Formats: sequence, C-alpha cells, structure tokens
Amino acid sequence: MKVKIFDEESEKDLEEKVNNFLEETEKEILDIKYQVSCSVFGEEQIFCFSAMIVYN
Repeated sequence: MKVKIFDEESEKDLEEKVNNFLEETEKEILDIKYQVSCSVFGEEQIFCFSAMIVYN
C-alpha cells in the first residue's frame, strides 16, 4: 500500500492534479481523502486544498 499527497492553493489546481494522476495510473485506488484548511496571515486569508490517494 502507498499514498500520494497533493497540496494546492486552489481547488481547480487540486482537481487537475488528482485527475491527471488518476488518468495516468493503472494502480488500484483504495481511498481518496480530501481536506481544506484556512489560515490568516496579516489581512490575507490563505487556503490550502489537499488530497491523499491511497493505492496498491
């Protein structure tokens, strides 16, 4: 069992990276975990969109 981690600044970038990985791999996908986090730096909000793909 292995994992692949994706971490992007926008949901569209994450979607593109995950879809590319899924299209290019012939591995058995066991699970996909998705997470969004938000933090504040000064007056700026920073979002982090991440996914972890578990595969064989």
